[in-house]
Amino acid sequence: MRINAVFEGGGVKGIALAGAVSAVEQLGHSFHQVAGTSSGAIVASLVAAGYRADEMKEVIEASPFRAFLQRSRIFDTKLVGPLARLFIKKGLYSGEALEHWIHKLLLAKGIRTFGDLKPNQLRIIASDISSRKLLVLPDDIAHYGIDPRRFMIAKAVRMSTSIPYFFDPVIIRKSFEHRLPGDKFMDQFVYIVDGGLLSNFPLWIFDSTEAPPIDQMIPTIGFQMVGRGAGQPNAIHGPVSMMRALFSTMLEAHDDRYIQETNRFRTVKIPTLGVSITDFDISTEQSLKLFESGQRATHAFFAHWKMTEYKHNYLTHVCRVPNRYSKKA
Repeated sequence: MRINAVFEGGGVKGIALAGAVSAVEQLGHSFHQVAGTSSGAIVASLVAAGYRADEMKEVIEASPFRAFLQRSRIFDTKLVGPLARLFIKKGLYSGEALEHWIHKLLLAKGIRTFGDLKPNQLRIIASDISSRKLLVLPDDIAHYGIDPRRFMIAKAVRMSTSIPYFFDPVIIRKSFEHRLPGDKFMDQFVYIVDGGLLSNFPLWIFDSTEAPPIDQMIPTIGFQMVGRGAGQPNAIHGPVSMMRALFSTMLEAHDDRYIQETNRFRTVKIPTLGVSITDFDISTEQSLKLFESGQRATHAFFAHWKMTEYKHNYLTHVCRVPNRYSKKA
């Protein structure tokens, strides 16, 4: 069976998503279209490029997470350095190392731009905080005068993973024909950050308000990561804990009600065993446990999943067609 897959963002917890991909392969299913935000965008891009789960597990475990957190010496002095960088660059770390890492992985499969993939095969979520809007890449990059087919996938992934204040925002300059009359010099630039700011789990991305032909329906399955502390309040004792609370709320709260109320029938919930999104010192043992958690959750989901029930729920809750029509399905 072919499925459309949506991968939630979750920082270094993304190894759990590789476990989910492994289970999908073991069950004999394949991926038709994929989408993701933040670390979910990393997994989605690797799946679209042709990486199998065992390859993905290997490259993620070998990834130099600490190398993503390097600063130039001028910004590496204690306290003053990070604060100065935050003020000048708008982030504690650049994000360039992450982009380069993704680019090398994709290039190993002969993939550079979205034009190297099938149309609509991969979609990535980012946030334009200058224009206050959600971006679905590559299509929405055309609004800035950039050809979506020639847009680099690694750049899109970097946009989607740029956690505000943690990594630098990606800054792009609008082409001349896309600038407004009277725009000042600084107005010609837009700041793009983590897609999780607006939709960390874009389960809606492949939906249609029109009911598709029943015999041609390709199910959309979302892979969502849930932690031990889900549902517990954030403890806020100062500016640092408040920033952490901001990040966790940003990445979890706005999609949560949408998922809980109408989309349980197409959501795999993967326990992430208490690992945080910025735990870049994660051990090999923790990585293996996250991978296995993704496998177990996906196998458990599909053990009770039925296409007939999916069709009924999709038509009822997503397309919202009359009940008499959904019963015929």
